[in-house]
Amino acid sequence: MTRPIPPRIVIATHNAGKLREFSGLLRPYVPEIVSSGDLGLPSPEETGATFAENALLKARAAAMASGCLALADDSGLCVTALGGAPGIFSARWAGSKNNFSVAMQRIQKELGKAKDRSAYFVCVLALCWPDGTFDSVEGRVEGTLAHAPRGAHGHGYDPIFIPNGYEMTFAEMSDKEKNILSHRGMATKILVERFFKF
Repeated sequence: MTRPIPPRIVIATHNAGKLREFSGLLRPYVPEIVSSGDLGLPSPEETGATFAENALLKARAAAMASGCLALADDSGLCVTALGGAPGIFSARWAGSKNNFSVAMQRIQKELGKAKDRSAYFVCVLALCWPDGTFDSVEGRVEGTLAHAPRGAHGHGYDPIFIPNGYEMTFAEMSDKEKNILSHRGMATKILVERFFKF
């Protein structure tokens, strides 16, 4: 696709951490970045069965409501020993108050003494224009789970996720370090190469 990118993009999120990450990744290519939260747009119900379906639901809703190009992600942590859970339900495990401490405790409890602590993060980005045209990309990073949360940076499950080849959790890394390695960083790199660099 070679259609032009407008000067404004709406990030379909009410999550300040996600908005900060996307702003850092896209600022060189898009002059104005706002969020659904900034515009007072409601969050659609995530009824999709996959990350891709949920990302598109959110991007399409933001594009239609704002009349702007919209970008949404659906991402989550998939734990091997838990059959891929929490997966698309990653945010819901944190409850209505987005308490990821509770979600991380649940993961540790359900893992118990399991020897396999491998996991991976997935991020699907959907880019949707107001006319309904859309495309999507996917990023994925493999790693293991720490036995206890570590670090004060990042958000979500970052304090327990250690990417392969590293000893630090995502929450112990700077934003710059994490963006190079993360599932969202990888997906955004693909998106930028495909749509924002000419």
